[in-house]
Amino acid sequence: DGQVQQFGWTGFYMAVADALLRYRDDRRPLADGIAEIAARRTDLPFAITDQFSDGSSGPLQDICPFTAMGVFNRSLTDSNRRAIAGELAQFLQVAEPVPTISFKDDGIPLLNNQNSWFFAYAYWLGDHDIDNLWRVFAEGLAFADGETADPSEFIRHYDIVQSQNGVAYNLTMGLYWTRPWRYPSLDGNSRKVICNLLSRPQMRRVPSGADYLKLADSLRERFQDPGFPVHSFQHLSWAAYQPNFSLPQTIPSPQTVREPDPPPLTTHESASYTIDSIIDDGCFIDQARLETMRRRLVGKQNIILQGPPGTGKTWLAKRLAYALVGSKDDARVRPVQFHPNMSYEDFVRGWRPVGDGSLELVDGPFMQMCEAARRDSDAKYVMVIEEINRGNPAQIFGEMLTLLESDKRNAGEAMALAYPRQVGERVYIPPNVYVIGTMNVADRSLALVDFALRRRFAFFDLEPTLGAVWRNWVGDNAGIPGDFLADVESRLTALNEQIAADRSLGRQFRIGHSVVTLPPGVGIGDPAEWFRQVVESEIAPLLYEYWFDEPATADAAKVGLLAGLG
Repeated sequence: DGQVQQFGWTGFYMAVADALLRYRDDRRPLADGIAEIAARRTDLPFAITDQFSDGSSGPLQDICPFTAMGVFNRSLTDSNRRAIAGELAQFLQVAEPVPTISFKDDGIPLLNNQNSWFFAYAYWLGDHDIDNLWRVFAEGLAFADGETADPSEFIRHYDIVQSQNGVAYNLTMGLYWTRPWRYPSLDGNSRKVICNLLSRPQMRRVPSGADYLKLADSLRERFQDPGFPVHSFQHLSWAAYQPNFSLPQTIPSPQTVREPDPPPLTTHESASYTIDSIIDDGCFIDQARLETMRRRLVGKQNIILQGPPGTGKTWLAKRLAYALVGSKDDARVRPVQFHPNMSYEDFVRGWRPVGDGSLELVDGPFMQMCEAARRDSDAKYVMVIEEINRGNPAQIFGEMLTLLESDKRNAGEAMALAYPRQVGERVYIPPNVYVIGTMNVADRSLALVDFALRRRFAFFDLEPTLGAVWRNWVGDNAGIPGDFLADVESRLTALNEQIAADRSLGRQFRIGHSVVTLPPGVGIGDPAEWFRQVVESEIAPLLYEYWFDEPATADAAKVGLLAGLG
């Protein structure tokens, strides 16, 4: 079918985007409205359940516009997608009628049901992640609609969000939904078609904001050539999902439309990330030990960082993953948190109900990563499992626990899963998949890690790390005098010695350095008041929990931390 398709869905999608923009400065009513629809329409499959740092779950408290559009742009049945779109349109007071939405016939790229958000769960969410997504959304609409001729703000915020969890090529899909005549979707199928059409190497990284717009402009120019196989972004997206669509043997050259061959795409994540980068980011562990961790991760393929609370386990786990991958590429570093309700079906594969009352066999995040790694065998993929002992690791991994061993990462060791997709299916973990777990050794409520899991992981202990490197970092970034920081270090060291010597507690209950470590750019006007607030709001509550049956001991420890501050 070489004719340009008439895509009747575009007006509705643009109207939804316009309506969402009204919530930019007050997003809670939007999140609450979608939660209310989900609670009322229990017959429809919504994906708005967040996971919080305490292991609990509940409806999203905040939402970005792309995720809001994603509630009806997932791999659902057409009838469910239309029903959800209709409910959202009614809530947003969109006058445009809901189109007959068909994935294959209308060229609409869809999100994976298990990965349909543009941001991370609450326990991993950055302070400004959702704000940044709203900014790129608003700047994208303004630039597309001609409200601004300068794309610099759009480019800036596009690049900012590409460093966030949950954002990669899916951002281009969201932009395509909002203004399908201006922004191309770079979903997997579309990328292959685009690179073939323009005779470029296949994309291995998300393009930067500037290169994304250059690519869009290049395609829009080529659309004007009658000999070019597609003539709009909608036509291109439609073609990408047609099994019978084939490219011509000879693609018209760029010179036929008087345009020089565009430069190769650069990427937002082109900067390399190394062990030195971890230190530059504020790690207080020496380079030699970090190199040992990296080497063991390469050789063993699975490591666990364990230590008292506040020792930076999750922070370091993510950055070790970046160093292994070679860049801050969140498309290849995926976080997940174990909790008491986590199951094999959640993590590996299991049956899930869909809106029509039937069950669908769905891959969990670990199988999804294994499949992505299998298709991209030249790249490394890392799963960061936070609080790996908060759930039951042996139950959650199932047969994958055996396959985790580095010498079983090959087809010859493949095993049948508990829920096979077809008779005789056997799977294995690709050799380019790595696992980094974190483990809190102070929480008595957490499960002990059994020997089978310990044998498959290399373990590293993280300690409270206060010293010259810490003092220099906090002093340089927060402007706190060195003599004051030395006093803070002395007070915390004395407290940790007391905790370690207590037979009911021990070394694993010491206070980590993160409670007194400030991020770059956070200036402190009154260091004494800052430390007093840290003690009152973070350290003291922990001490009263430690010595719940000895409140006088906790009182004395608190007084010791604050004595003579001025």
